[in-house]
Amino acid sequence: MTETRASLTRSAAMASIAAALVLGVLKLWAVWQTSSTAMLGSLADTGLDLVASCATLFAVWFAAQPADREHRFGHGKAEALAAMFQVILIVLSAGAIAFRGVLRLLGGSETQGAEQGIAVSLIAIAVTLALVAWQRHVVRRTGSVAIHTDSVHYQSDLLLNLAVIAALALDQYLGFRQADPLFGIAIAAWLLWNAWAASAEAVDHLMDREWDDEKRRAFVAAAARHPELSNLHDLRTRTSGDRDFAQFHVDLPGSMSVAEAHDIIDRVEEDLHARFPNLELVVHIDPRGHVDEPDNPLAETDEFKELRNS
Repeated sequence: MTETRASLTRSAAMASIAAALVLGVLKLWAVWQTSSTAMLGSLADTGLDLVASCATLFAVWFAAQPADREHRFGHGKAEALAAMFQVILIVLSAGAIAFRGVLRLLGGSETQGAEQGIAVSLIAIAVTLALVAWQRHVVRRTGSVAIHTDSVHYQSDLLLNLAVIAALALDQYLGFRQADPLFGIAIAAWLLWNAWAASAEAVDHLMDREWDDEKRRAFVAAAARHPELSNLHDLRTRTSGDRDFAQFHVDLPGSMSVAEAHDIIDRVEEDLHARFPNLELVVHIDPRGHVDEPDNPLAETDEFKELRNS
């Protein structure tokens, strides 16, 4: 499973790099032909795509490395760090594009060669659609946060290229000279919005955010299927890269031997690992009757008993 995930994420990152290289060359030629601020913004975005995709390729490779002496929990957060790096690049790019757009809006602007710019934008849309389709497939199979962030950025490129087409058409065919810088500023705003949205999942991984309620309830329900367990509490969960982490306390009879308790927990862990692949699980045993205040409403004793008896 781990090798398959690594292969898929690497293929998505390599496809992203190839797409950025092809589109970068085409858009550089289009900027020279059109002198368009909107096209320049699109070129800058593609250049950042290339840098970010290279960072993503390194991140998914590094995240796939097994745990070692210095990183006992693995290297999964490398993907979240790469996603944040992409966000920083997007913000810097948007600021530069917006600044140029404002200068051209105040000082006047003129574009040329609409046909060349529109043709390049249409090619870019076709390439981007193919890339995004593959990235979505990989994200569905792997859950990679780095590939997801890269995909979000490329999805925004679809609207960005449509904006370039609209700017050139309005400027040269309808004589609306302010269209190009205005669309350039709009593209910058769109990039900033996507940077904000794309950062959310990466921050969740870096801050060890709990699983969503549905996943947590499914986990508690799976544990509740084991009649030997009682009073499951203090459930803590997080995700790092492709790995899920969970730990909880559970009551067992105080008269039970260590070997008997170990066998029960082994069976529970085997079942939970089968239901939740790529799970790192830690179970703490309390003697039955021990008072330990639960710290999470999804792991209260009453709910656990209700799920176990259902």
